[in-house]
Amino acid sequence: MAANTYHAYVLEQLERFRGAALRRMFGGAGLFKAGVMFGLISKDELYFKVGPSNQADYVALKSKPFVYSTKDKTVSLSYWRVPDDVLEDPDLLAAWASKSHALALAARKTEANPRRKVRRNTVRR
Repeated sequence: MAANTYHAYVLEQLERFRGAALRRMFGGAGLFKAGVMFGLISKDELYFKVGPSNQADYVALKSKPFVYSTKDKTVSLSYWRVPDDVLEDPDLLAAWASKSHALALAARKTEANPRRKVRRNTVRR
């Protein structure tokens, strides 16, 4: 399936999860809602943000995390492949997207908390 066709299909399936938008990035696309990235598309595969509250759903359906390789290492992100059965069910997909969006919002709030930020390359006097 061509990238544009797959992107359109994913957005169509996500219509019940109102407000989802796609932005092209890094040869794929990010899925955003309210300015927060909750999913990504790479090579005609959909991935949603995963954390302690929803990882068991992905494991139960034998999903795998998104990984990519650099020259030196393989990197695994907190995004897991959305199983085909979930992608094909708009109601279930909306529920999974909602959980992922909630995780992304929580992560954003944690990152925005100045007491949680790690300062690098600073010199104390």
